[in-house]
Amino acid sequence: MLDGDVVVIGGGYAGVRLAKRLDATARVTLVDRKEVFFHRIASLRAGVRPEWSATPFIPYDRLLRNGRVAVGKAVRIDTTAREVALATGERLHYDVLVIATGADYPEPARFTGTTAEEAAKSFATHQQHIAAAEHILVVGGGPSGVELSAEIRLARPDARVTLAHSGAELLHSTGSARAGRKARAWLESHDVEVRLDAFMAPGNDFGTYRDARGDIIEADRSFWATGTTPNTLWLRLAGHGDWLNAAGHVKVDQALRVQGWLDVFAVGDVNDATELKITPAALAQADLAAHNIRAYLNSGGRHRKEPRFYRPIHRTPLIVPFGPADGVTLLPVPGGETAVLGSRTTTLAKAKTLMTPYMRRQLGYTAA
Repeated sequence: MLDGDVVVIGGGYAGVRLAKRLDATARVTLVDRKEVFFHRIASLRAGVRPEWSATPFIPYDRLLRNGRVAVGKAVRIDTTAREVALATGERLHYDVLVIATGADYPEPARFTGTTAEEAAKSFATHQQHIAAAEHILVVGGGPSGVELSAEIRLARPDARVTLAHSGAELLHSTGSARAGRKARAWLESHDVEVRLDAFMAPGNDFGTYRDARGDIIEADRSFWATGTTPNTLWLRLAGHGDWLNAAGHVKVDQALRVQGWLDVFAVGDVNDATELKITPAALAQADLAAHNIRAYLNSGGRHRKEPRFYRPIHRTPLIVPFGPADGVTLLPVPGGETAVLGSRTTTLAKAKTLMTPYMRRQLGYTAA
């Protein structure tokens, strides 16, 4: 016996996890504009190396046993009738609605188009541009910028690669100066020019970039790894701008419900529950929201469960690969300290496979 209709809008890490958790107890419909799951963790390497072009795409067809995946774009939410309208014209009834539309990332960590073929063509274009460039500029010295710079350098040992970062040290958002030093040492030992305190902007001429001091850099290609934008414009256009904060994130309470609504939840990068927008946080939110949704759907029963409250994850392992065989791992340890581990741990945990076997298993496929 399945309890209630749950519509999950967004088939990223949080949406997939939550839909799978609820599949045995509710009638789940997962809505996504893409026809496949996009394993974004593998996308930076896919944008550089042709042999990785197909890796980030995993079909949804084995995810749900009882529920279904509806390919389409949500355009309207009728909270009175409890319906979601899709651009295809389909209308989906819900007892519980979940917003899990994630965030938009800069290229190449972006799914372009709606089909795997369209996105793969985008990866191929990046690969061709990188293969032909004499000088490649990466702007942003956070985890994505460092990882992308390393991937480009290993793929193009003959090209000039520059990483420009507005901060005083790489990986500064991690709070670990040691990790930043390790990243800088690896990059510079591989002839990547690292420019710190360099806030970049496009120059007046095509292919030129200017820092805050007025210095000009000429580059054939540039990649801007400077943050993400929550995918919530559609909510504003649908008349639910009051659900959003000033930064565009969905406002949620401690139970991960949209503020003021008992039957609408928001999980993952799209909400304002935590500053830390990383996959482990999204998965933890999905697990907690699944419990709370089951509690809501069974609120009238004898075995009623109380909702659980989400506690933002401020300390979680962070892994930054430098290609497939090196990198740095930040591991919180008791006492508030952070251990900084090197290539062996990073390679085993993430760098070699970019967690692709794990995500394939999550979607019902073998690891290969």
